[in-house]
Amino acid sequence: MAAAAGGTRSGRRRSGAGGMAAAAAAAAAVFVAAALAATTAPAGQVVVQDDPGEAACARPPVVFAFGDSNTDTGGVAAGLGYYYPLPEGRTFFRRATGRLCDGRLVIDYLCESLNMSYLSPYLESLGSDFTGGANFAISGSTTLPRNVPFSLHVQVQQFLHFKQRSFELVAHGGSAPVDADGFRNALYLIDIGQNDLSGAFGSGAPYDDIVNQKIPAIISEINDAIMTLYYNGAKNFWVHGTGPLGCLPQKLAKPRADDSDLDYSGCLKTLNNGAYEFNNQLCAACDELRQQLRGATVVYTDVLLIKYDLVANHSAYGFEEPLMACCGYGGPPYNYNANVSCLGPGFRVCEDGAKFVSWDGVHYTDAANAVVAEKILSGEYSTPKLPFDYFCKA
Repeated sequence: MAAAAGGTRSGRRRSGAGGMAAAAAAAAAVFVAAALAATTAPAGQVVVQDDPGEAACARPPVVFAFGDSNTDTGGVAAGLGYYYPLPEGRTFFRRATGRLCDGRLVIDYLCESLNMSYLSPYLESLGSDFTGGANFAISGSTTLPRNVPFSLHVQVQQFLHFKQRSFELVAHGGSAPVDADGFRNALYLIDIGQNDLSGAFGSGAPYDDIVNQKIPAIISEINDAIMTLYYNGAKNFWVHGTGPLGCLPQKLAKPRADDSDLDYSGCLKTLNNGAYEFNNQLCAACDELRQQLRGATVVYTDVLLIKYDLVANHSAYGFEEPLMACCGYGGPPYNYNANVSCLGPGFRVCEDGAKFVSWDGVHYTDAANAVVAEKILSGEYSTPKLPFDYFCKA
């Protein structure tokens, strides 16, 4: 992963750390102005606000989400019986929710922007409300191998079962949380690939093999998932690129011979260049799907650019620690130890998560997720540049 990845996608060049740095500086200035329209909750978290000038959705929004722990609102806790006690969930919910975060995830903020309830995990049998859709994302999920729970393929199969059962209930005189129009007009959000990419680099495979073999295989699975959903009636897709792996405390805390692979922000160039290449290929796949799938809208969002900007210009967003986990073990500079994770024996948690970008070395804090969501909602990082609520206004 020595060279920075590049590629022309929809008239834009997605390059390595150099191009990212310039874009990050400009993005920080834009966010400062946008932040004036936000409020701060008592816990110190930014709350995404609706633009009063924007019209409300023409119909109740329905969202189906697929992915990993970045989007999992409690699926792995329900499916495998895991329990994540406080301090998980301490900032906003004030209780354990199954999220690997001190508060809300990006998907939660996106749902707030639509004035809808948070998505219930598909596997949660008690207290779930699926009238606004369902969350099939599961922590630890990958795209490959495809038939192992809870891969993206398995998640899509779960959705198809959910849809079929809904129609069966209606056919037998019952009611279903989502009707045919709801499924047809829903937004299908996909955010997956981080675990695949992390595993690829962790395997010690040569960089060229990862770029030319492993990443295309991952993208192929995402492509197949979108195609399967499309041929089962879906038409609105919102696809997130992966984030900057090289900025995660989990990766930075690994022993290294020297700091030659660190960029000016303190992130690992090799891992980030691999993430750039992943996103270039994912963006290209979305471009092709946009041409192939008649009547479908496929939006790709450059989450890497958003998150790298958050790290590179952290002070502009009110953060003090861009590369150190709030909850972990080991203290500065990363407060991460693979043998003593957040909630592990002897772990330490910071007093104010709003000053940290990373919650546990892998996942972002509630405050950081608020910034990421705000930028996603701006539409400036998406191709095509559509507002997030486009699907419920048409």
